[in-house]
Amino acid sequence: MANPILGTLIHAIGGVAASTCYVPLQKVKKWSWDTYWLLQASFAWFIFPFIIGFLTVPNLMDVFAKADMSILINATLLGVIYGFGGMCFGYAIKHIGYSLTYTISIGISAILGTIVPLIMHGEMAEKYNAPGGHIVFLGMFFALIGIVICGVAGYKKEKDLKNKNVEGGEPLTFNMKKGLTLTLIAGVLSAVFGISLEVGEPISKIAEEYGAGQFQGNAKLILSTFGAFLTNLIWFTVVGVKKGTLKQLVDVKGIGVKTYTLNFGMSVLTGALWYGQFFFYGIGHTNMGEFGFASWVIHMSMLIFFSYIVGILMKEWKQVSKKTNQVLGLALVILIASFIVMAYGTMLGEGSIGGH
Repeated sequence: MANPILGTLIHAIGGVAASTCYVPLQKVKKWSWDTYWLLQASFAWFIFPFIIGFLTVPNLMDVFAKADMSILINATLLGVIYGFGGMCFGYAIKHIGYSLTYTISIGISAILGTIVPLIMHGEMAEKYNAPGGHIVFLGMFFALIGIVICGVAGYKKEKDLKNKNVEGGEPLTFNMKKGLTLTLIAGVLSAVFGISLEVGEPISKIAEEYGAGQFQGNAKLILSTFGAFLTNLIWFTVVGVKKGTLKQLVDVKGIGVKTYTLNFGMSVLTGALWYGQFFFYGIGHTNMGEFGFASWVIHMSMLIFFSYIVGILMKEWKQVSKKTNQVLGLALVILIASFIVMAYGTMLGEGSIGGH
């Protein structure tokens, strides 16, 4: 039995996991960023998806065996393409911080990842005209406005910081141009991940037949994440060999047992949180019923909202002007309104369906 309100709340839990997944990076010491990224990617996109998949989907290998080969290949290849987006996302954080990277990248992903599958299936008009459909699309429009205003706040932030210095007299390293370029690429390719999940949806249906229930999405997720893992494994292995940093993964004595253990633990935590977002995405999506098409934009909007909360807690907005903070506040209010409107639309639609 579908429950869109519960689905929206579960998407919120996924949003919290996603918005905090790169925070552990702050604790990593004496490792190159490339080493950290390769290890967290191994857990986020390979180890956790396979372990949780086997634990929650009965007869997982039979599910894959029953699936059409073209679906298996296409979902994995789209995951490979997304893998480059994941890399760009990580680099963008280094230039413009958590809040803006999440907002712009995930904002693009939210819209493209929702609209493209509807166009692919020729369902745009059908979903809009369905009971509650126009309300859901209105909420999506609000989300887009909130995302744009967040971007405006970002440019205002850059202007505010230009003439300010951090403690110690060193200028702040905030590069909107470079960060924006990386973020735009990450956003488009992140939407590809949503499309990969959509392509793999028939695998979820097979998993449901085998008794996976609410965890049916864990089967298709393995394909999408495995593709992303392959891209990052090849890229960062080559980079690690060239830079001579790959040995850091096993050099315990070089940085000390305590630091190595902390670095390893923070990388695993990053991977767990990243995977957690889509673990909850799958359950939330299952609960959305006829409004499953709105799952991606709801999930991404939640992610943006909570990433700003994380950014504020990390004092990324501490040195900006009062006016910039007001613009940011307006954006967050509009994003909250979009969640409420989308949840209301799905509730109307489910009520109508239930009444038939």
